[in-house]
This record gives sequence, structure tokens and C-alpha cells, in this order.
Amino acid sequence: MSQEFDVVVIGAGPGGYIAAIRAAQLGFKTACIDAFKGSDGQPALGGTCLNVGCIPSKALLQSSEHFHAVKHSFAEHGINVKSPSFDAAQMIARKDGIVQKLTSGVAFLFKKNKVTSLHGLGSLKGRDNEKWQIEVRDGGKVVDTVSASHVIIATGSRPRPLPGVEIDNQTVLDNTGALAMTSTPKRLGVIGAGVIGLEMGSVWARVGSQVTILEALPTFLGAADSQIAREALRTLTKDTGLTIHTGVKIGSVKVGKTVTLEYEKDGKAETLTVDKLIVAVGRVPNTDGLGGEAVNLQMDERGFVVVDDSCHTNLPNVWAIGDVVRGPMLAHKAMEEGVAVAERIAGQKPHVDFGSIPWVIYTSPEIAWVGKTEDQLKKEGVAYKKGTAPFAPNGRALGMGQAQGTVKILADAETDRILGMHVIGPMASELITEGVLSLEFKAASEDIARIVHAHPSLSEAVHEAALACDKRALHG
Repeated sequence: MSQEFDVVVIGAGPGGYIAAIRAAQLGFKTACIDAFKGSDGQPALGGTCLNVGCIPSKALLQSSEHFHAVKHSFAEHGINVKSPSFDAAQMIARKDGIVQKLTSGVAFLFKKNKVTSLHGLGSLKGRDNEKWQIEVRDGGKVVDTVSASHVIIATGSRPRPLPGVEIDNQTVLDNTGALAMTSTPKRLGVIGAGVIGLEMGSVWARVGSQVTILEALPTFLGAADSQIAREALRTLTKDTGLTIHTGVKIGSVKVGKTVTLEYEKDGKAETLTVDKLIVAVGRVPNTDGLGGEAVNLQMDERGFVVVDDSCHTNLPNVWAIGDVVRGPMLAHKAMEEGVAVAERIAGQKPHVDFGSIPWVIYTSPEIAWVGKTEDQLKKEGVAYKKGTAPFAPNGRALGMGQAQGTVKILADAETDRILGMHVIGPMASELITEGVLSLEFKAASEDIARIVHAHPSLSEAVHEAALACDKRALHG
């Protein structure tokens, strides 16, 4: 007999598991269906983000940055370490431990909030008596059938394939393979200079790989503010040691004991031979096995589930969130959509403002931004003023030995309302929240300038940038 629920969530990534928990908190009988399995072959909640994405990559970045600091920065602190060695297998083991802790934490939260967890691939089978019928399959077999008044699709995304290149996760790797290497390749190639490519390239460059990144787009970090992107390119190539080529057209990729790439740059044929290759050319929505076609779920030409501003699909009481719908493919965007949909089902009226969603790249230094870039404001003809502040004179940054980077604030020329904030520097991922709050509450640069910031702190650079919008910076 089919189990009946008020809400069934398909997918237990950041958007899905948060949606399920919030729905349960609101009093709905809730189930979450997820097919993800960990490296041990066992069910693992948390989706790509917790298992083979956001969380493990940050663990590896931290480990590699520690090793780099021991080799290059400790001496100036009076800490002398002779001949430090690196154990890639231990780094991976630590990462795996963090992943296991967090995925088991999601399972605990499901139990605490009385969310029923079902392992398998959820597929829409139709609607009967205003209840959606969902089939759960595992290993090709139907293991359960459930019904629900509301369905939330949160199936996420998967790596975009590169035509003609087979991923074996031994020599040619996607994000899963890049996070599981137990030895340091002498030469590492990366196709794609987006978040995944830069973060994984940084990890392995810091522990000894010769890393070359090939990017098809003509500009580096085209989504970021161009001033910040230029500074990021200089820093990542000089300090991290990445070799980055933009405007590249990939030709053949030949895989043997090594990988040989033939590509074209500036009209000139080039060849690159590496020991391992990471393919990081973006992600595509994951709707395989969802059964959308059978129930006439509307999807666009790129495979995204079509939703309105409230994340409602064309089907009654079927919602979709996260990477599988329009908007940035960011875990925190998916989480907020998950909360919002659960609350809409309960009759509440939440909102998610895409204009104030922060973007972060966790390289060293970190890169973060929210709101409009200077390039966008120029293109839109918006009159603006800007203030910038370097970390170079910041006492906290100097004490940390991380005095690189800049904070940039853009404000409306007439109203002084903050339109965007951009940071490259230490802990940019934390500092950007002040920009998010400013956008959400429609603050002016004067508001930040009048707020007392702790001294010494990195946030003083934000304060200084706000002062600079009015040409009254105190330290620059």
C-alpha cells in the first residue's frame, strides 16, 4: 500500500533537505527521496554539495593552504619547519571524515524533524484524486511507491560533459575524481576557469602540481567585476602558480598513460601534455529518471524545469528549486528557495531576491561579490560612485600575513544606495555578508561609513571603502 504524505521532496541536496526539514517544521507529513550513494556504495544524504562539491572542496583548499603556509609563510612568523612533507592520502581521508560527519548530520536532522528518508530515484507517475504518485526505484527495481499533495523537485545538476572526452575519474576527472586523488600529479590540466576549475587547480598547485587551466571564454571571471577579476588573475598566477590561458579553443584530447590536448589560442596551434586532466566546463540540470515527460512537466531548451517567480511549475502543486531551475547554481540559493517553497505551501509569503545572492570563489585570496558590477552599471547607464580600499594597510590583514586584495563598493550617485560590493582578499566569503545586508535593507554607503567596525578587523576595509565613496577615506 502506498505511503501518503503532505509533501514529498525529490532530491536531498542543500535545497532538497532544507525544503524537507522546513516543511516538517511547518507541520506537514514529509518524505525526501534521494538516490545518491557515497564512495562506499551506501546511501549518503546531502547531494553533490556535501559529498562531492562545496564541502569537500573547501576541506582540501584548507589543507593545501596550510601546507603552502608552512613552506612559504611560517618563517616570517619565526616558525621554522625543516623539510615539510605532504600526504595527499591523509588530506583525502580528512576530507572524507568531514563529509561523513555532515551527511550523517542530515540524517540526524531528518530523524529529529520526523522526515521520512527514502533511498532511490524518485519518478513522477501521475496524479490521482489530487495526490501525486511517485515511484521510488533503486538498482532498476521499484522499492516503494508514495503519494503526496505537494511535490518539490530538487534533483540538482551534474557535470557538463565535454564532447569526445570520456570521464573515467582515473586520468580524466570530473569534480568527483578531482576530490579523490590520493597522490599529487606532477602535471595537471584543467579545462574551465570557473569556480570548480580555479578551486581544484589551486588545491593541487599548492601541494606541488604544475597546473595549467584552459578557458574558452575570452575574459577571465567574466561574471565578476573586471577590476577584481584582473587583480585575481595577477594573484592566482603569481602567488598560487596557476598558468591560465583564456580564449582557448579545444581540439583533440588524446588519453593514454598521459593526456595530450591540442588547442588553439590567438590563432596559434598549441599542445599540452599532462598526467591528469580535470574537466570543469559547467553543470547541467539533472532530470534523468524524473518522469517529467510522462506527466508533461514543462522544461526549457536547456533542460531546466520551467518555474514562475514562486518556483511553481506548470503542474498543480509541483514545485522545483535549486540547480534544476533558472538562476545561479549555488547551494545557498537552493536552500533559500527550499525554505520559501515550504512556506508558500503553508500559505506564507516569503521572498528570495536574486539580486542580493552572494557569489564566492574560495581560492586564496578569496573572491566574493554581490549586486551589480561596475561594468554592468556602465552598460545600463546608471550614474554611480565608487569607493575602494586595499587590505595592504589593514592591521588585521597584516597580522595574518594576508594583506593582499581590495574591497570595492558601488553606490548610486544621487541616492547613495549601495548597488554592489566586491571583495578579493582574506575571508571575503565572510565580509561579503555586509554587502548582502546592505542590498537587502537598501542601505547607503553612508550607513556603512557611520557604523562602528571593530579594530583591528578585516571589516575595517569595508568601512574604509564606504568612506571612500564620499572621498573621505581615512587610511588611503
